[in-house]
Amino acid sequence: MGKRDDLIAVYADDLKNKCGMSPDMDLLTKVTIGCGPAIYNKDASTVAATQEAELETVKNNFLIKKLGLADSPALMDAINQAMDTYGRSERSKYRAVVYYMLTKHFGKESVYG
Repeated sequence: MGKRDDLIAVYADDLKNKCGMSPDMDLLTKVTIGCGPAIYNKDASTVAATQEAELETVKNNFLIKKLGLADSPALMDAINQAMDTYGRSERSKYRAVVYYMLTKHFGKESVYG
C-alpha cells in the first residue's frame, strides 16, 4: 500500500471509532484525493476547530467553492456539528474526515461522482 492508502485507512478508523460512522470507502477515497497534497502536510492535513478563520476557510473553500453550496448560517452550523461529532477535545481532526462528514451531511456525494 502507498502512503495515501495508509492515510485513508487512518481516516476510516477515525470515522468508525471517533465519529461513530461506517465510512463509504469509495467516497472517502475520492474526498481524500480531492484534498490533494495537503494530506501529506502535518498542519494542512488537519482542521483547527478552535480557530474561527480556519472554519471560515472550510466554509468558503470547501462548502461554497467545491460543493457549490450557497452561503448561509446553515453552513457554519454543519461545520460545528461535524466538529462536535469528531469530538471537540480531539486535537487532530483530519481535513479529509471533516470534508467527508460535510459531503455526507449535505448529500453532495455526486460532486465526487
